[in-house]
Amino acid sequence: MRDADVRERWRSARVALLAKEKALSRMRDEIAAERRALPRVPVEDYVFDAPAGKVTLSALFADKSQLIIYHFMLGPNAENPCKSCSFWAEHFDSIRVHLPHRDAELAVVSRAPIAKIEQVRERMGWRFPWVSSHASSFNQDFRVTFSKEQVGQKLYNFDTQDAWEGESPGLSAFERGEDGALFHTYSTYSRGLDVLNGTYQMIDLLPKGRNEGGKGMAWVRHKDRYEA
Repeated sequence: MRDADVRERWRSARVALLAKEKALSRMRDEIAAERRALPRVPVEDYVFDAPAGKVTLSALFADKSQLIIYHFMLGPNAENPCKSCSFWAEHFDSIRVHLPHRDAELAVVSRAPIAKIEQVRERMGWRFPWVSSHASSFNQDFRVTFSKEQVGQKLYNFDTQDAWEGESPGLSAFERGEDGALFHTYSTYSRGLDVLNGTYQMIDLLPKGRNEGGKGMAWVRHKDRYEA
């Protein structure tokens, strides 16, 4: 087959795919509007452990009115950070340059003691704010930490998935009113976190795609653990 014929077949298929991509973009815009319209739920001003001492949820906003919290899987007894959460966290420092220009901040919360968190931060070279919820009910309230008694119950991802003991990943968004009141506006878990990973979004554009062979993220390593 001539190159011109192959190119024309490719273009025809690409234009057909473009129509689906446009429909998906419009659907995403509609979903984003519905997300923004969700009710605001009042929340307490949780207290966390930070390197310099105690810090409140409201302090994590800095001078902004919006806050993104990533629930990072690092439990009190963990020897290593979750490699999947680490994969996601590799993207955070780069976007934190831009978020304040849209009236937003980002922070990470884990249940490990702050000393353990600081060890991991130094190892990985991360700079984003990362605090410990070890002494609060924050993780349990936002359903990213489950007890042994809860294992197997459909409690994770809005009661759609079985819980497992310990830590689970997630993201929650918050808003601070002009009077200082704090509100929970959104949370997402499981595959809802997928769009946050810029590396995966790039890989999805390649001819082999994620090419994980049904093994999920078994290929992912901490960035300092990949073979040369």
